[in-house]
Amino acid sequence: MRTKQDIADWLDEHERRFTRMSDEIWDNPELQFMEFKASKLQADFLAAEGFRITWDIGGLSTAFAAEWGSGKPVIAFAGEYDALPGLSQKDQSAPDPISAGAPGHGCGHNLLGAGCLAAALAFKQWLQSAGRAGTVRYYGCPAEEGGSGKVFMGRAGAFDDLDATFNWHPWYINSAMKGSLLSVNRYYFRFHGQTAHAAADPHSGRSALDALELMNIGVNYLREHVTDDVRLHYSILSGGLAPNVVPDYAESYYYARAIEPDTLEDVCQRVIRIAKGAAMMTDTEVEVVYKSGSTRALSNEVLADLQYDVMRELGGIEFTDEEQAYAAAINQRFGDSNVKTLVNRYGVDPQRAEQALIGDVLPSKDKGYVSPGSSDMGDMSWFAPCSMLQTATWASRAAAHSWGVVATGRTSIGHKGMMYAAKVMALAAAELILSPEILARAQDEFRAVVERSPYKCPIPDDVPAPSHAHPLR
Repeated sequence: MRTKQDIADWLDEHERRFTRMSDEIWDNPELQFMEFKASKLQADFLAAEGFRITWDIGGLSTAFAAEWGSGKPVIAFAGEYDALPGLSQKDQSAPDPISAGAPGHGCGHNLLGAGCLAAALAFKQWLQSAGRAGTVRYYGCPAEEGGSGKVFMGRAGAFDDLDATFNWHPWYINSAMKGSLLSVNRYYFRFHGQTAHAAADPHSGRSALDALELMNIGVNYLREHVTDDVRLHYSILSGGLAPNVVPDYAESYYYARAIEPDTLEDVCQRVIRIAKGAAMMTDTEVEVVYKSGSTRALSNEVLADLQYDVMRELGGIEFTDEEQAYAAAINQRFGDSNVKTLVNRYGVDPQRAEQALIGDVLPSKDKGYVSPGSSDMGDMSWFAPCSMLQTATWASRAAAHSWGVVATGRTSIGHKGMMYAAKVMALAAAELILSPEILARAQDEFRAVVERSPYKCPIPDDVPAPSHAHPLR
């Protein structure tokens, strides 16, 4: 492996090793901070390939770093492997859970982690064969889905020495991201009241559910008085068990999002005051528990352009007629919002945008665009230049966090997108070694932004890392 083409060829030759790993993680979906099988599987694999393994990064038992080489530059690949609750799904084109209520990979993290690992190993093989200096580091990152695992890892200094970071995300198009993501904070609001018989003794009760509902009403009125980027959403986790008993406990789980951390902090304090007001109105008490948060993403345009150039050299992903038909059956159950995005933002021909699988290489049209989603990759992007790639692994109309994504995560469709992402990231990393001036420009861009707006960890120091003893280590 002495040329960049050797990297792509090596990944083709070893593809089955990585798709097996991805499928095994898909077969055993694990929720945030409980990714015991996935983390052990990946760490053991890389240890056998000569990587040095460090566990418990950031105090998280399912977080690890795998490192090979020495010296500068330090190039990182950030993998994930957590699943989503309630999204169990068979690998078929109609919704049907393997086990009702069980988790599933509705964001494709089985592919994401295995793809980043494949890129890291291919890059290591190239460095070793070519006799090049540098350090390869793969991070096994838990709990991207609401747990902010990378934020805890970064808070502990795990990313302080990085020179560049590559990450990718399964998607329905092939594009190097130049936009951003919303900052987010997550809170539990736990109301405590006084139980009583709802018919015979209602005056003695103090309803925690009343307080929770009044809080939700207040927050819904708040929506009229926030900036357009703010998003507020919640679920009710507990609200009583029987209507004839005044509930003495109720709990809600809130996400508050905004682009800038200062705006987010202002909105969060307003939500907290609404909760306290609801408690006062109902003569109850409220406990506000901060869970986690993450910061808007800082996409490095130099690295995004580099990955786009690599994609153009490779060409797009070719999908078979059989794969197109499978995805078309999934598309029948979803709306056309993705199609409108392809036409309006990326300029794809409307007829082409109706394809069930979009394998074309699309230019980065999202400069300045802020996705309404959030990710702890945003925080990692503030430690070193970072590029987040997207490749086509699911049907063009399927919604993220849905059964439609799970349905392609263990098929040739998902495998093709994963291996394509691995090639792009590994080839881009090699180019940083061959053309150090590109890395220098990426770092100049990064420093200019961070000097104007320094990073501040969104998770307070007194919030402990949520960890569980790892039963497989």
